[in-house]
Parts: sequence; C-alpha cells; structure tokens
Amino acid sequence: MAGSGRQLIRTGKFHREAGTMPPRRQRPRESPALVAFGRQMRRMREAKGVKQETIAHLTKVSGPQVSRIEAGKKRATRSFVEIVDDYLDADGSLVSLWEDLNKDGHPVPIWFDWPKIEADAAMLICWEHSVMPGLGQTPAYALAILQGNQEAADARLSRQTILTSDDGTALPTLVLLIDEQALHRLVGTAEIMKEQLEHLLIMSALPNVTVQVVLASGEHDGNMGAFAVATMADRSEIAYIDTAVRGITTDDPAELSTLARTLVALRSRALTEQMSCELIRKVVQEKWT
Repeated sequence: MAGSGRQLIRTGKFHREAGTMPPRRQRPRESPALVAFGRQMRRMREAKGVKQETIAHLTKVSGPQVSRIEAGKKRATRSFVEIVDDYLDADGSLVSLWEDLNKDGHPVPIWFDWPKIEADAAMLICWEHSVMPGLGQTPAYALAILQGNQEAADARLSRQTILTSDDGTALPTLVLLIDEQALHRLVGTAEIMKEQLEHLLIMSALPNVTVQVVLASGEHDGNMGAFAVATMADRSEIAYIDTAVRGITTDDPAELSTLARTLVALRSRALTEQMSCELIRKVVQEKWT
C-alpha cells in the first residue's frame, strides 16, 4: 500500500491537473538578516579564540543550535545575544546589530524563511481548521483556494516535493490534522472536492505521512487559527502561524508551548489514521460522488 502511494505520486497522478510534476526540490535562499548576524557573531567569536561549545555552555543551548545561529538558519534570542556580547567583550555591538535587524519593533521578527524551514524540517505537524493544508492540496484545489492565481498555486505545489524527493535528502515526517468540516466545505466544484479527498487517501499511504481528521464537535483552542510546527534535526522547533494579514514565524518558547497544548487538544479529538481514511471515503461517496 505504501509503495503504491509513492508510485502514484511519482508517476504524475499526484499532479495530473498541472500536467507535469512540480520542479525538483531546490534549496531556498538564506534569510539575509540571519546570515548577517550569524557571520558577525562567528567572526567575533573566532577573533577571541572561543569555541562554539563554550558559547553553548554559557547560553545553555545545544551546540548544534549555536552552529545553526552562526550559519544563518536560526534566530538568536535577545538573552542569548546579550550573554554572547558580554563574554566576547563586544561592547554592545552584537546587541546593536540584533536590534537593527529587529528595528521594526515587531515582537516576532520575520527572520525565518518558512519554505526553507519546511524543507529542512525533520517533522512537520500542520493544522487547518477550514481548508486542506497546503502540503496536502491538489493543483485544482489550490487554484480554487487562491482564486485562480496560477503563480501562487504553482509555488504552493512546488513545496510538496519535499515529501517524495529522491535526491538523497531525508524525507520529513508529516502529520496533517484536518478539520472534519473541511471535508464537507465546497471549494471549487464537487469534482475538485472528490479528487482532493481521494488525494488525501493516496497521501496517507506514504510511509512518512499521517492524515488524521479532527472531529468537529464543541469548542477547542484549534478554532483560533491554523498553524504548523516544524521540528528540526537538532530538536529545536519553529512555528508558522497563519493570520488574515500574513503568516508569522516564531521560535518563542512561550508561543511554542501554547501551540503544543493546542496540539494535545487536537490530537485528543482526532480519529486514528485508519478511521480517518474510512471517514474520508464515506464523505467522498455520500457527498462528492
């Protein structure tokens, strides 16, 4: 079953509306702000002959996380920067640089390039309370959701290549938590909905993908909005929170804790994967066929 799911995707049935498979996975650009800060911190550390392990010990973060900060792949917290600045006798220059890169005053700087985080993640958990998650959408469904914007739809679909890439890159584990109501909410046409739900069944056959339906009964924290949590190889986490204006990325511990509690509530309401597939098939037959 798992093998057949992978084959369906690779033969192009996964994207038959588009006619061709999406472009091969590419490494997104680094965030300029993260890279600038990381390079400066590394220069100052090396000039003092200080090892990354020392910085990790002082700041109480893991060595790999220090490496990711210097490589421009992770945002440093202010408290981290203040400790490093003081230890390296930087006279506030690192803190000033951090403030300059955070000069818009937003509590969650837009330093994370989410497509890159998504591509590098070891695990992704996505929750959608009204529509299908982007990583699980068909071309026709994505185009309908995006009101005919082909460029935006293509960009969204190209991100799905991280799930089946055969370039030697480790495939991420993906968990799609889908609101039961999204199975019944018309997007485009009945034919589009039928194909979309059948597509979820194909995805659930992949060994690295889990599809679970969250029952639409009562109020819960998940009703507040959609989000995704990426767990990186070093076990650090970054979240993407969808809003009506724009998406927000964050690695703030307090915010991640809130999302973790929300995920516990959602998983407690979710059907098993087998039961979820049975419900999806039932909705296909009774509503969209």
